[in-house]
Amino acid sequence: METHKPLADFLRARRELLRPEDVGLARGERRRVPGLRREEVALLAGISSEYYLRLEQGRDQHPSDQVVEAIASALQLDEESRAHVAELARARPGRGPAKRRRPQRVPDGVRMLIDTVNVPAFVMNQYRDVLAVNRLATLLEPALVVGANRLISLFTDEETRASHPDWNQNTASVVAQLRADTGAEEDDPQFQALIGELSMKSERFRQLWARHDVSLVGSPTGVIHNRQVGDLLLRREKFAVIGSAGLVVVMYHAEPGTADSEKLALLGSLS
Repeated sequence: METHKPLADFLRARRELLRPEDVGLARGERRRVPGLRREEVALLAGISSEYYLRLEQGRDQHPSDQVVEAIASALQLDEESRAHVAELARARPGRGPAKRRRPQRVPDGVRMLIDTVNVPAFVMNQYRDVLAVNRLATLLEPALVVGANRLISLFTDEETRASHPDWNQNTASVVAQLRADTGAEEDDPQFQALIGELSMKSERFRQLWARHDVSLVGSPTGVIHNRQVGDLLLRREKFAVIGSAGLVVVMYHAEPGTADSEKLALLGSLS
């Protein structure tokens, strides 16, 4: 069975996304590979072609910090991707299979909070499973119910897709965030199961996952279409639940005095 090599996969994916002209190189007429050639990345990074080949083949998975930084510059990685590739380079095997985590419990105080705030709010874990949700959140987006998975719904449910007019941008953002969350921990069985299910059910997910984009946070705003009140431009806030690893409270709210604020208030008045 082929051993998973996250650093090699990342380097190959990011190399193939760069065009020669992006780094000041001529494309030429006989180019047969997508993106840059390996030897071009090696040249830009100031390392040997043979050593870079070893990295992409996974025969060396722990380059020095200096080499990682040089390759990151050659591939024009942003700060989040630089941190991600550095983490992959530091990861060490031999820890054994990851154990399945115990079911997570939403603290009573957090449940009380989301039930009393006058904005759509829900709690999810690192796998994007919805563990608690208030009435207004479900009114806003019917797929927001306890037991649903935000990623599965977004990529496979047509009603959920219709709720997100910015679906293309949204899906790209959430996959980049998932990539950042998994980091070097892709052996987590629950992450593996989630990624496997999404890969089988969604071509869009497969394409985005293969890009190896990384983002720690998404856009602070998003558009949600609601059948009863139309489109709402809402701000999205996320708060980590202290003492409950992986749990996040997500709240939507509108700018005061705007039409979106009025629509949200109208939605809350509906039975």
